[in-house]
Amino acid sequence: MINLEWYATLNKPLLTPPDWIFSPAWIVLYVTIFVSLIIFTTTVTRKGKIKGYVLFILQLLLNILWTPVFFVFKNVGLALVIIILLDVLVYFTIKNFYKVSKQAGIVLLPYFVWILYATYLNAGIYFLN
Repeated sequence: MINLEWYATLNKPLLTPPDWIFSPAWIVLYVTIFVSLIIFTTTVTRKGKIKGYVLFILQLLLNILWTPVFFVFKNVGLALVIIILLDVLVYFTIKNFYKVSKQAGIVLLPYFVWILYATYLNAGIYFLN
């Protein structure tokens, strides 16, 4: 179970948004992530698609893994490693998607910006606590 009481006790970096921002932000981001995947999937070409699918699945798995590592296991250091790997995988996913469909790559940019911001927040929590 996610323990938000534990999260509330943590020292957080400057520019930490209010807690209510996270749910709507992630809803919008997950919609854009899957819109990008639909655009990528429906683009008529086979070139680079297998690599794109592999990158997409790997980054999605890391995305899903981060929440329990951070909130359930309260392992902020491991969560930081995971999110840094996620940053790298999302970068390469965008690069690959862009080669197949510029639109599919561009639609992922807000997600990339958000996880870079989330990396800042995770690192700040790690170093402040």
